[in-house]
Amino acid sequence: MPGGRLSQHERQEIALGLADGLAYAEIARRLDRPTSTVTREVMRNGGPTSYRADQAHRATERRAHRRKQPAPRGQQAPTLPHGRDPEAVREYEELFTTVMIQSGLPKMMSRVMASLLTTDSGSLTAAELVQRLQVSPATVSKSIAFLESQTLVRRERDERRRERYVIDDDLWYQSMLASSKALIQQVEVSRQGVTVLGPGTPAATRLENIARFLDYVAESLTRAAEQAREILYTKPQPDPDTNAAAEASSDAKAETETEAGSDHE
Repeated sequence: MPGGRLSQHERQEIALGLADGLAYAEIARRLDRPTSTVTREVMRNGGPTSYRADQAHRATERRAHRRKQPAPRGQQAPTLPHGRDPEAVREYEELFTTVMIQSGLPKMMSRVMASLLTTDSGSLTAAELVQRLQVSPATVSKSIAFLESQTLVRRERDERRRERYVIDDDLWYQSMLASSKALIQQVEVSRQGVTVLGPGTPAATRLENIARFLDYVAESLTRAAEQAREILYTKPQPDPDTNAAAEASSDAKAETETEAGSDHE
């Protein structure tokens, strides 16, 4: 199976495969590439409906050029925790951003979401987002305000009284409930239309069917979100080094207290 970057010819084959309605797995099989390679290539370059081979190839060359540029004097590439590969993390953030854009979220809001989700703490300050995304404070503020209105981000103050923007499991749950409430509002409006247009008429029947469908979806979404919150959420695995250090500190403290007690006696 070939490795390395995709060639321009391979990108043209991907574009032809998408035009023919082929699945990513089939396109990957024809290129003798992993399916993940094709999926990542398409999603980071506009998605299946907007992918263009020439544009994708030029974008890849530009990214490669930026990576080859030497860092400013005195500035070193950031070291990421847990031995993560900075380039792999950056590419993943680009992929996640593209997927969020495809789902309808604006680009900058998608970039902020990707930054928060890939941060272990799940929170960043405005200054940290400005530095990380290389955008203006006003752009960050606008993005956060939008995400907050969608129940995707919340604000809190840290011990230094700085405002932090947080995304966690509970926010995702709250977002699902907000989506369900929005559907319920559409159900109520649709059923009002049935009365206005006259039960049994074609238009009223259409609205009644819409109301029943959305009502079922809203109920199912709420139930699924509550069940998922109870049984599917996992917690990060404890860091062995941190645990070992804590245990050693605890043992040392206990030993000191024992010796102090013996001296007192």
